[in-house]
Amino acid sequence: MDKISIIVPCYNEEKVLSAFYRETTAAVKDITDAECEFIFVDDGSRDRTLEILHSLSLADERCKYISFSRNFGKEAAMYAGLQNASGDYCVFMDADLQHPPKLLKEMYNVVKNEGYDCCAGLREDREGEGHMRNFLSHAFYKIIGRLCRLDMTDGAGDFRMMNRTMADSILELKEYNRYMKGIFSFVGFDTKWIPFHNVERAAGETKWTFRSLFRYALDGILSFSSAPATLAGTAGFFLIAAAFIIGIATLLIRHSLPGLTLVICLLFFLSGIQMFFIAILGQYIARDYMESKKRPIYIIKKKGGF
Repeated sequence: MDKISIIVPCYNEEKVLSAFYRETTAAVKDITDAECEFIFVDDGSRDRTLEILHSLSLADERCKYISFSRNFGKEAAMYAGLQNASGDYCVFMDADLQHPPKLLKEMYNVVKNEGYDCCAGLREDREGEGHMRNFLSHAFYKIIGRLCRLDMTDGAGDFRMMNRTMADSILELKEYNRYMKGIFSFVGFDTKWIPFHNVERAAGETKWTFRSLFRYALDGILSFSSAPATLAGTAGFFLIAAAFIIGIATLLIRHSLPGLTLVICLLFFLSGIQMFFIAILGQYIARDYMESKKRPIYIIKKKGGF
């Protein structure tokens, strides 16, 4: 009999964990030719998440949990869950029930019987999200698609089931700065997309602020593209050319040029552009520096159910 490992990153999810467990266990009962295990990864929660996970592991032997020593981020939690999964098939799901458990049976049939390596959920809409966040999300996927030359479709998230071959390929990528959507695309494999409508969280509050989403987007671009560094060099070339043109114009038509105020504004503008691109290059250097340290992606404080 096949085994399905359901990997669930958790960060302050005490309000929704019971509902997630109830609905997901009901959904997997329809998968009659496979057994399931739940691997919950507590990413340094500060509420009763760990306590609830411990209770679930005592009540149901299928439930296992890993608790980090601090918050290492969702990407690290997904990696830890995959490392500890023993299933023939692995699933990533959010605990907030925005990933419909009812799709698990269809995903399993696709990967098991239709020859695909992966079956992933594709959000058809962003119902319940603000207009600004919706606009920024669409813009991000267009930008990262052009810069990284990877297939990262708008609406594609972490909700997916994959076979063991694809899971092992992801585990071979051990970089410290992880961006799982990019990694899914990088390793390739045949993927079938199942559309579903977005729903609001079952309970609790989202952990994603505009600041954290911006940092997440920046990580994705810098992890899979060198285009920003190339852009910095291109901009530098044009700034040098512009400086020569301005210098020649100053010599030829000095009497008709604006005064000192415009010169000062121009210097500030050019200095700002320079500092911006230095910051881009610094981000690449910082990421290389963190990789060179060979620090662990996560640190486990406690495990249960294994």
